[in-house]
Amino acid sequence: MTKQETIEKAKEHFGKLLEAQFDRVDMMKKQSKFLDYSKLDTIIIGIVGGDGIGPYITAQAERILKFLLKDDFEKGKVQFKEIDGLTIENRVRQMKPIPDDVLDELKKCHVILKGPTTTPRAGDPWPNIESANVAMRKELDLFANVRPVKVPEEGIDWVFYRENTEGAYALGSDGIHVNDDISVDFTVATYEGSYRIIKAAFDYAKKSGMNKVTVVTKANVVKTTDGKFLDIARKVAKDYPEVEWDDWYIDIMTAKLIDPNRRTQFKVMVLPNLYGDILTDEAAEFQGGVGTAGSANIGKRYAMFEAIHGSAPRMVEENRAQYADPSSIIKGAAMLLEHIGYMGEAKRLQMALDICGQYEKKLVITGRNTGATSEEFADYIMDTLNDPNLESKWNSYVKKCCR
Repeated sequence: MTKQETIEKAKEHFGKLLEAQFDRVDMMKKQSKFLDYSKLDTIIIGIVGGDGIGPYITAQAERILKFLLKDDFEKGKVQFKEIDGLTIENRVRQMKPIPDDVLDELKKCHVILKGPTTTPRAGDPWPNIESANVAMRKELDLFANVRPVKVPEEGIDWVFYRENTEGAYALGSDGIHVNDDISVDFTVATYEGSYRIIKAAFDYAKKSGMNKVTVVTKANVVKTTDGKFLDIARKVAKDYPEVEWDDWYIDIMTAKLIDPNRRTQFKVMVLPNLYGDILTDEAAEFQGGVGTAGSANIGKRYAMFEAIHGSAPRMVEENRAQYADPSSIIKGAAMLLEHIGYMGEAKRLQMALDICGQYEKKLVITGRNTGATSEEFADYIMDTLNDPNLESKWNSYVKKCCR
């Protein structure tokens, strides 16, 4: 193939990507308002086990949800829907990140609790298919990835709003090997996609009383896409005069997040997709690692809640899956409860998690038989939820650690 023929082929590939992005922008412009869960006769919660340790930890989070929602579950106000088939084996068998029948079942739900799924990488025994997470975010238009991190004794109270459907990840499997010498990947930013995530962050900062938004980009170098994101943030900020805001570049932001003199000044942070993924993993280390952090993926019609860590296939191979830490997906379950309007239950679950995982620690998860199983830890949490003095106990622990 001549050089010109190679260039024309690459142009054709890029043209198809642009057509798909134009269609996506049109879809975003037609979107309706957020779903009002209070007006539903029945809220359907989809349960997706996923891969590796996923089914083990998801089962424990489901047990806790059913424990907290027992009355409404028995009345039919809440329904749980088990969804199988989002395993790496089934996805590879059908060569789709989400098999069609699984996607149909997901769309019958209002919210989804999802265990971690395996994304093949170079050297894995699996063929290269798109991440199930990325595909779900695109298919269900889950544009806001919300990740809270709170460590009272360190003065840390952060909420990250990561854009979920654009950036480098949106076209991560659509790059092109132009020839043996040149490979090109793509990143994308749209006005609609950037506006809605930035507005969501400002809305949250205002409603929560945090009143501070930090916009994180690399707009000084990635001038087109990151520049668009920052420009839109400037426009949105004008509609929220009561909310303080600033902007930082991602490289220095990773440093300042570990600066004890600076990090307590950050509150709500809003970032493009890739930067959000990196920074939230760093942030999770402050409260015990990615195994302790939950994640919400929110759209106008659907929402999905998950652990932020991977499927840990090695734990399964070594027969240690029953010792996997379920804290991350249980945090996701707490966020799910809050999202669908069960604010009291969500608050109690978060308190119980703090007591069991950070303060009291009667049981410790080690990932091995030297510690508790995920089932034993879930039992510990439910016993703590039954304690009539739960809130006063939590307040006492917080006061002690923050002296």
